[in-house]
Amino acid sequence: MTMTAAGIRRKLDALGNPEAAQFAQRFFKTSPGEYGEHDIFRGIRVPVLRKLSATLDDTDLPEVLILLSSEFHEDRLLALLLLMRRFYRGNEKDQEQIYNLYLAHTHWINNWDLVDISSAHIVGTFLQHRDRTPLYTLVKSDNLWERRIAITATFHFIRRGELSDTFSLAEVLLHDKEELLHKATGWMLREAGKRDAPALKGFLLKHYKIMPRVMLRYAIERFLEEQRQQYLKGIL
Repeated sequence: MTMTAAGIRRKLDALGNPEAAQFAQRFFKTSPGEYGEHDIFRGIRVPVLRKLSATLDDTDLPEVLILLSSEFHEDRLLALLLLMRRFYRGNEKDQEQIYNLYLAHTHWINNWDLVDISSAHIVGTFLQHRDRTPLYTLVKSDNLWERRIAITATFHFIRRGELSDTFSLAEVLLHDKEELLHKATGWMLREAGKRDAPALKGFLLKHYKIMPRVMLRYAIERFLEEQRQQYLKGIL
């Protein structure tokens, strides 16, 4: 007998920790006006959710989507873990369905950890051998989290030595006003630099004077201190 969303939520109720939930409320900026406003936490660590997800592979997809629409952050995270597991087990048709469902429900993928844990595995993997135009649509979205999905999805390509989309999307995000996008873009640039340091330095030489400070700091994090200071002081 497969588990329903209601049954899964009862399991999650039992795993919750009020003290951990209070910490998460602060860590994920849930106060009025902050990026995680209105998000609610149970206080369950990610390794616990991963372990639970491995026992729920038979959950019907509609029940997973009910879980994804939960007001609780951990419920949505578990739903994404289940979608990822289903995606990797599925055939091409299954993967296309999950990719489309993912992009149709981005209003529930609404915090940075939810994006970062799932975007490369579902969006990046699906687009590996396909037209990547959807990323260039997402990166221009009014939705902060869709823009973050666009850039972090390229982590899948980076791991395979394909860096062009990361650099192209990073150019679009140079003038983004959201610090969460500056951090994500700098992170992806840093990862690209691990695979091709000259390519990253070429990108930086072209853009470092106009890059948001946080984006630049993340991108050059692995550079030697002397070189980091040259970029930060604009004296290259």
